[in-house]
Amino acid sequence: MAAASSTYAAIRGAASASSMKVKLPTTSPSQKSLCFNLPNPFISQKKNLSLTNGAAARSFTCKSQATPSDSRPTKVQELKVYEINERDRGSPAVLKLSQKPVNSLGDLVPFSNKVYSGCLQKRLGITAGICILIKNEPEKKGDRFEAIYSFYFGDYGHIAVQGPYLTYEDTYLAVTGGSGIFEGVYGQVKLQQLIFPFKLFYTFYLKGIPDLPSELTAPPVPPSPAVEPSAAAKACEPGATVSNFTN
Repeated sequence: MAAASSTYAAIRGAASASSMKVKLPTTSPSQKSLCFNLPNPFISQKKNLSLTNGAAARSFTCKSQATPSDSRPTKVQELKVYEINERDRGSPAVLKLSQKPVNSLGDLVPFSNKVYSGCLQKRLGITAGICILIKNEPEKKGDRFEAIYSFYFGDYGHIAVQGPYLTYEDTYLAVTGGSGIFEGVYGQVKLQQLIFPFKLFYTFYLKGIPDLPSELTAPPVPPSPAVEPSAAAKACEPGATVSNFTN
């Protein structure tokens, strides 16, 4: 008989350790009780709280770990544009902070050039930014810069980029964000040097945004040093620019 009583007490103790029910005093006539079922954390990782009043019951579930989610579009969209220095903006400016006769670490090059659609039929806006000289490469007859700049597309908004700019070969920069239709954008952009530092061709690989308007995605003219924007686009004639193009 003593052995049976001892076994029964052990079973009750185990049940009590795995779950406890606590009843708190009521704070209003409409609240009958506030009960917490607290399971043993070694047995379950989910906690359920029940709040009961005279009219309705609510259940709250708290999970130990949240599952992250990203609903942004992942489709890659290509956007191709030309950047052309027409020598009418005082760009680029060269700030020789190193005070050395050759290009050296720390020299700064602020710049702003015109941006045209890949088809060269529309003026889109401008680039604006700065290049920081990282290393002069005499054996390659060029320089390595860290570039931080933006592409402005009038009412469509802008795209910000950052990364290496090499004067002697093509490079890829990161797309770091944008505004307008480009809000939330990410991806990368390929920079092709056509004529340093006056003519460049860019292919953006964009993710995280809705479909681009057809005005920006017309078939491009194949890049070459000889390409030129249309006369109407250069003159910013009506119909040859995007709305409120950045100048």
